[in-house]
Amino acid sequence: MSPFLLTRTLPEDATDAALRADVLQGLTRTPKMLPPKWFYDARGSELFEEITRLPEYYPTRAEREILIARAPEIAAATGARTLIELGSGSSEKTRHLIDALTGLHSYVPVDVSESALTGAAESLLAGRPGLHVHALIADFTGGLALPGTPGPRLVAFLGGTIGNLLPAERAAFLASVRALLAPGDTLLLGTDLVKDESVLVRAYDDAAGVTAAFNKNVLVVIDRELGADFDPADFGHVALWDPEHEWIEMRLRARRALTVKIPELDLVVHFEAGEEVRTEVSAKFRQDGVRAELAEAGMELTHWWTDEAGRFALSLATAV
Repeated sequence: MSPFLLTRTLPEDATDAALRADVLQGLTRTPKMLPPKWFYDARGSELFEEITRLPEYYPTRAEREILIARAPEIAAATGARTLIELGSGSSEKTRHLIDALTGLHSYVPVDVSESALTGAAESLLAGRPGLHVHALIADFTGGLALPGTPGPRLVAFLGGTIGNLLPAERAAFLASVRALLAPGDTLLLGTDLVKDESVLVRAYDDAAGVTAAFNKNVLVVIDRELGADFDPADFGHVALWDPEHEWIEMRLRARRALTVKIPELDLVVHFEAGEEVRTEVSAKFRQDGVRAELAEAGMELTHWWTDEAGRFALSLATAV
C-alpha cells in the first residue's frame, strides 16, 4: 500500500482561536452574523449528510450525476496526474473522478478536519493501493503551500461551496487558486445555478426540519466550546432568496427578546424579539457570471457541464 502522508499547516489551536474571533466579531456587529463553517462539528457533519439525502436538497445528487456522466471527459481534458481537492471532507463524490483519472499518481485532499482526512484516505487506499495520498490539514481560504507532486494537476472545488463566499471573498479565493496553477493545470469548479425561488428555498428549509437543526447547531457549538448559554429553542430557522444578489440566506431569528452570556469571551449579547443572525450565504450562479469571475482571476473557462435538469454545473478552467 502506498504511504499516506498527513501534513498539518494549521497550528493546533487555530480552530479555537478562529471560533473565538468569529463569534466576537460576528455577534458584536450590526447586523449580527456567524460564518457557516461553524455548523460542522461531528453532529453538524452528520446533519449535513442527512440533508444531502433529502428530497428537497438537489445539489449533491445533481453534482454526482455530472461526475458519473462526465468524469471520463474531465479526465481526458485534464490528463491530471495529481488531483488536489479543496474542502475534501469524506472524498465520497471525488471517487468517480479518481476512478476516471487512469494516470493519476497523487491525491492531495485539503480539509480542516484531521479525522475526515484520515478516514477518507484509509477508505481510498483500501481500494486503490497504488495511489499516493498526501493530505493537508489546512484552511484553503488562507493560502496554500502544496506538496511537490507530478503535473499536470487538477484542483477540484466541488459541492457549490464557493457560493458560501461573498463576492470579494470569491475574488480573493479564485486569485489564490490561480496562483497555484502552473501551465497545463486546471480548476474544476462546482456551482449551483439560479433557478425558481421556490425550489431554492425548499432546498434550505425542508419539511422534516433537518436544515433547521443544522442551522441551530452553530449555537450548540458555541455553547460547548465557549461556555455560552444559547438555547436553540429560542431561535427560529429562516431561509430566504435575495433576488438582487442571487443568493439564499440562512438566518436564525430570535423568538423573543433575550440575553446570552458567552463567558469564554467575557461577552454578553442582547437580542431583540425578531432580530436575526445571518449564518450562511449560498450564492447561485449563471454561466456568464462564472466565466467573468474566472477571467477576473486570470483563468479561462473551457468546459461547462450540467446535470440533465440544468440545476448544477461543473466548469473546467485553465490559467491564462
